[in-house]
Amino acid sequence: MTDLTYQTKVLVIGAGLAGIVTSLELLDKGHQVLLLDAGAEADWGGQAKEAFGGMLLNNTPEQKRNGIADSSELFWQDWQTAAAFKPQDHWAKRWAKAYVEHNRSEVYDWLKKQGISFFPVVQWVERGKYGDGNSVPRYHLAWGCGEGLIKRLLQRLAEHPNSQVLTTAFAHRVTEFHFTQGRVTGCFGSHPKGHFTVQAEHTVICSGGINGNLDKVRQHWDPIYGSAPKNLLSGAHPSADGALHDQVEQLGGEVRNLNYMWNYAAGIAHPQPKYPNQGLSLIPPRSALWLDCYGRRLGPEPLITGYDTHDLCKQVGKLPNQYTWQVMNKRIADKELAISGSDTNPHFRDKKLLKVIWQALRGNSALTLELINQSVDVAVGQNLAELATQMQQLEPDVPIDLAGMTADITSYDAMITGPKGLHNDDQVRRLKEIRQWRGDRLRTCKLQPIVDLKHLPLIALRLRLISRKSMGGLLTDLQGRVLNNQEEPLIGLYAAGEAAGFGGGGIAGIRSLEGTFLSNCIFNGRRVAQAINAG
Repeated sequence: MTDLTYQTKVLVIGAGLAGIVTSLELLDKGHQVLLLDAGAEADWGGQAKEAFGGMLLNNTPEQKRNGIADSSELFWQDWQTAAAFKPQDHWAKRWAKAYVEHNRSEVYDWLKKQGISFFPVVQWVERGKYGDGNSVPRYHLAWGCGEGLIKRLLQRLAEHPNSQVLTTAFAHRVTEFHFTQGRVTGCFGSHPKGHFTVQAEHTVICSGGINGNLDKVRQHWDPIYGSAPKNLLSGAHPSADGALHDQVEQLGGEVRNLNYMWNYAAGIAHPQPKYPNQGLSLIPPRSALWLDCYGRRLGPEPLITGYDTHDLCKQVGKLPNQYTWQVMNKRIADKELAISGSDTNPHFRDKKLLKVIWQALRGNSALTLELINQSVDVAVGQNLAELATQMQQLEPDVPIDLAGMTADITSYDAMITGPKGLHNDDQVRRLKEIRQWRGDRLRTCKLQPIVDLKHLPLIALRLRLISRKSMGGLLTDLQGRVLNNQEEPLIGLYAAGEAAGFGGGGIAGIRSLEGTFLSNCIFNGRRVAQAINAG
């Protein structure tokens, strides 16, 4: 057994994006930093490394070049509408207001200085079902995805003029905090060969949320989504287990809004899982028909992605058996189906602009075939009867209503192929609206019937809820100091990123405008480091 002892000015727990940014900002100020993580060095970057890389930003050159008229006032109005803050969320609300006012200078401009650029077309996500989301496009994709973002920031750490005062330690799991004379002064923990202890003037928790721990997710599951699903997939690494939330609570720290989560309604099982129940979060085709577990079209208001992720999860969570089907043909799948993440979007990740454009024009048939060949959640057929048989084999205990499914799809197809002036369907109206924005036009089919002999096979995706991000967490003030239940700071203890609900124990409220996670890891981390420096 080997016991290790560290002494440092600032201890940063968690080597994800928030921890990296906090460390980098502290190095800029010349502070000694110990950055440790429970995982392996190969996993440096955490969930951000695996992310697609979208960030919600406004008043940017990309918006201006795309002809988007935005303002901080409009952004703040949209944010409050989506968040539905409660009176006790005043710290979260202050963080949100600060982000809306300063994201351009403290996130966008800072990233540009680090050598990180953005895809030229701004995406329009979370529009809100009734205009109660993003009024204009604000979703900026980091060129190189999350992996490119992390690689660049790690390069900045390695090449930093003050890199000699940075120490990193991996496979170090924190199990308890030092708390002496009314302040946090470091931590205890374990590593593969023994134990370790850290003495530090300041401790920053950047350890992520709870969503890798499905037991804890179910414990805090909000009934607004129905009952906690038994078939829930995990889209976060098991190391995001919320253990340090529990430790902080034992010190008297306040944890809020753990029932606020950003989950997705279109998860499938990972074909090559690295941990139990690992799933992939799909970007589901908008031109597909979303069906219940029996094969009947959901409605009367159809489910369609890009408007209100929170509402999709609410609807799916309350359906029988808590899973759904999406039915489409190969053309729809090739054109619109995608998987969120760096590794599943290699052209974006590797900055191959011409290939990105070509794929948008021609579709991604390779991904469709990969899912057909490898995924246990995909059924295929040359006609609806054959497709229903394959769907039934995936779920033998839940009867597929072939007659009802055929009637629903036939009715939809007849309307699409009929007179243009008679398209009386909310999904069709939304598809027409989506195609008006250039960022969506290339990725969305023109009105496309499901049963089309030119575009077989027919494909059905079995979709489940997938756990992704915690939107609640440790209560923090605008300096990132962790507060107790009297909203007084625990001296020496800070939190940033997902551990803090991305600011104030829940910066996004109950419903994110999407893209608020990576960017607030940066915003939180920089603010914490600045507070320590001003200290």
